[in-house]
Amino acid sequence: MIFEGGCYCGDVRYRVEGEPVLEGQCHCRQCQYITGGEPNTFIAVPSSSFAYTKGNPASFTRSDVPNAVTRRFCPNCGTAIGTEIPGGLMAVKVGTMDEPARFAPKVAIFTVDKQAFHMIPEGVPSFERMPG
Repeated sequence: MIFEGGCYCGDVRYRVEGEPVLEGQCHCRQCQYITGGEPNTFIAVPSSSFAYTKGNPASFTRSDVPNAVTRRFCPNCGTAIGTEIPGGLMAVKVGTMDEPARFAPKVAIFTVDKQAFHMIPEGVPSFERMPG
């Protein structure tokens, strides 16, 4: 799979060349903070298949939690690009893809934190936490 994307203002662009490890929705509270309340829709790919092609994103990593993820975002417009996950994964935010219609969630995770207004498409398996 090859896809490209970027932020709202165009200052940060990326390209992915590789197969997704996971395509889904995350309903955890941390993702709700980052999205402004909705579940995080993402495509997780090996970090080695993800590359920035324009600009340098800003980052944020919590220092008070073990194995914290690193959030990447445009320093100009603030668009959340994705999340670097320890162990070599990049969770790319679907809304930043040039062709987001290519995405279809295959799983919903951390539904223990799901809000009543969050929608999970019919037939998509859901898990209270990360499935084993």
